[in-house]
Amino acid sequence: MPIYEYRRPDGTTFEIQQSFSEDSLTHDPDTGVKVERVLHAPAVHFKGKGFYNTDYGTRKRQRENAAAAASEDSSAKKDSSSDGDSKKSSDKGSPAQDGKAKGEKASANGAKPKDAKPVAAKG
Repeated sequence: MPIYEYRRPDGTTFEIQQSFSEDSLTHDPDTGVKVERVLHAPAVHFKGKGFYNTDYGTRKRQRENAAAAASEDSSAKKDSSSDGDSKKSSDKGSPAQDGKAKGEKASANGAKPKDAKPVAAKG
């Protein structure tokens, strides 16, 4: 038998086990106060060709993306302020002293390459 959730007018909720054939409650069996049934969205995942796991957003994924964006912003601000200080005090001739990360290639015009964000492959 399924368990249904009901809400009282003051916002409190309670659960009760009822059979499918029973009508939904209109009043709380303990206090007699009017109640309404609380409906929840069902958990549905479509499987098969054309559906991807990334199509279903989760709160966890949203928090992870927000945290990653915040850390990128703060590290970009730190890098830009520290690059200016290191360039003033260091020799500007070599790429290692030019504020570039280890393994990063110097471009022809001296501009830093854009940060590439990982993209989920589709298809």
